[in-house]
Amino acid sequence: MKKDLLNLLDLPSDDITLILDTADMLKSEQKSDKKHDFPSGKTLAMIFAKSSTRTRVSFEVGIFQLGGQGIFLSNADSQLGRGEPIADTARVLSRYCDCIMIRTFDQSEVEALAEHATIPVINGLTDFEHPCQVLADIMTIREHKGQLEGLKACWIGDGNNVANSMIVGCLKCGMDVSVACPEGYRPDKQILDFAHSATTGKFELTDKPEIAAQGADVIFTDVWASMGQESETQKRQKAFTGYQVNDEIMALANPGCMIQHCLPAHKGEEITEKVFEAHAQEIFDEAENRLHVQKAIMYLLMKNK
Repeated sequence: MKKDLLNLLDLPSDDITLILDTADMLKSEQKSDKKHDFPSGKTLAMIFAKSSTRTRVSFEVGIFQLGGQGIFLSNADSQLGRGEPIADTARVLSRYCDCIMIRTFDQSEVEALAEHATIPVINGLTDFEHPCQVLADIMTIREHKGQLEGLKACWIGDGNNVANSMIVGCLKCGMDVSVACPEGYRPDKQILDFAHSATTGKFELTDKPEIAAQGADVIFTDVWASMGQESETQKRQKAFTGYQVNDEIMALANPGCMIQHCLPAHKGEEITEKVFEAHAQEIFDEAENRLHVQKAIMYLLMKNK
């Protein structure tokens, strides 16, 4: 693998498979109480400009299970919040730690951190991509379906950071992808350019959820208003009327169709409570696999460093 994991656009398909295989290995070891073959004493700096439940807990537990330690840094806890240049923070943390995970707004911050750090940098979420989440999603699909290539993945809702990563990750794994978003809420142009030129998997973009869901093997959704978009809630609720994963949508999918939701869910908005609870096992397997995928990423980036 490269030094950093900044987005799925730059991650080769072979590296996705390597991460998934490593995650399977580490998950099996953890479930059987087998010690991981990983050098003890590694330190992960965790920078949070955006609040989190799953990202913080899974990374902190993950580095602990690998035999290392995580250090939590919010803007209020660090000089970043007082205007220290990210380049200087990168150079300082590189002297103290073995890896940096950052969860922030702008992708440019992650790129700048990686440019100036001499240790690996992991994108824990930006407004552009959420690579760790989608790698966990793909791991979950492979666990439940036994394969990836040839399956159809469907996205219904906002073309946000998770949608961006889902499109790239699923196409690179040989899946067909169909995305339903209203006009004005579509995925990033850079992502769409990649999707339309992808050599693996077929891509479809529509504004009709019933078209996207036809023959789907897995349906993804997310909240209509993400962090930082709370002021747009009413506007978005109107724009996304009809973009709900419900019984009618599920009836159009293939038998045994899975649901993936990155959580937290607003039941009754993007997904009905009935459909959510019927697929809760898959959704919470997905949440658990954040732990195993992120351990795999840290394992591959730090083991021999």
